[in-house]
Amino acid sequence: MESNVVVVSALARWIHFMAGIMWIGLLYYFNFVQVAALKNAAADGTAAGITKHVAPRALLFFRWAAVLTWIAGAALLGPHFTDAFLLRNGMGPIGIGAWLGTIMLFNVWFLIWPNQKKILGMVPASDDEKNKARRVAFLASRTNTMLSIPMLFFMANGMSHSALFGL
Repeated sequence: MESNVVVVSALARWIHFMAGIMWIGLLYYFNFVQVAALKNAAADGTAAGITKHVAPRALLFFRWAAVLTWIAGAALLGPHFTDAFLLRNGMGPIGIGAWLGTIMLFNVWFLIWPNQKKILGMVPASDDEKNKARRVAFLASRTNTMLSIPMLFFMANGMSHSALFGL
């Protein structure tokens, strides 16, 4: 039985790690590459290739990598899940990382994705609605970029937080 737990833990760790790379990598791509590229592409009339082909596919991988990262992280916490989310029994630092990841996941699915569907024309929206959607998606994405820094810090330190926090 114990060997099964080790295998599940190792698999969850790799899934969490790989999906997290995809999620945060795409987050950084959107914020540091695509936003500026779309501005320039809109100016010269070539944005359609990005908005029609690249953005929808990148957003698909972005949102499902977020879910997979969160689920694998929850699996890694296992019996410590509640303690981590309640920041108790020495699980405070990893719990902070888990909370930041949860907030980021919420932003992806409830702020960024619904607004991106309007921006990309996947759902009907007026010009005013699209402008508002751009602002909300932009702010949620930038918030996630800022939250990713401490989240990655706590994720990278994982359960070895005792040396850093004296726990």
